[in-house]
Amino acid sequence: MADGVLAAINGFFDFYTGGRRRAAFFDVAVTAPGLTPLTARWRDIQAEVDALLATGAPLPRYHEIDPHIARISQNNDPSKSWRVFLLYAMGEIPDAARHQAPRTLALLEGVPGLYQAFFSVLAPGTSVPAHEGPYRGYLRYHLGLRVPKDNPPFIRVLDRNYVWKEGEDVLFDDSWDHEVVNRASERRVILIVDVLRPLPAFPAAVNRWFVRRVIHPLYARQLIRNLR
Repeated sequence: MADGVLAAINGFFDFYTGGRRRAAFFDVAVTAPGLTPLTARWRDIQAEVDALLATGAPLPRYHEIDPHIARISQNNDPSKSWRVFLLYAMGEIPDAARHQAPRTLALLEGVPGLYQAFFSVLAPGTSVPAHEGPYRGYLRYHLGLRVPKDNPPFIRVLDRNYVWKEGEDVLFDDSWDHEVVNRASERRVILIVDVLRPLPAFPAAVNRWFVRRVIHPLYARQLIRNLR
């Protein structure tokens, strides 16, 4: 997708979000209450991802399904990897998700404005360098599922650090500068869910159209193809 197109649509959203003054973090219950059932059922989701990981089946490294993020995902040391299990991408649901994460998918079906969702597994001693998400049309939710208690990993968004805890959630603007640090000797496992950003009626309609007509055919279908 051309950078100029994304810059233009992001600039359009800036009129409604405050631009460089827009918030970095949000209250889940206020901004995206449709996500709260996920937090309430975190034990069910945790059990499902535990069973998935217990099979020992290798998960793809993030850049293997999304080459655009190779700069932040690719690492010459395979033991220091960022791996993902894709659950949902703009209406596309991988077969593996239907078979191995049915309870999580059932919960995701009730989330209004669902954009993308996946389990994110960060290996011990692995960090994700500073970067900005490409699109301002969504907000990102994290739910801690398996988080090391000793030297716990954290995410920095702008000048604030958030330390994950099991069963706790956070909602933030992924298009701000952020990085992830895991110095622990254990892996970090979270659920990541992207939802369409709450906007007034007209820009919200533009957002839905852009996702359906541009991002879905160019991005979501690519993710599914790369899983095969």
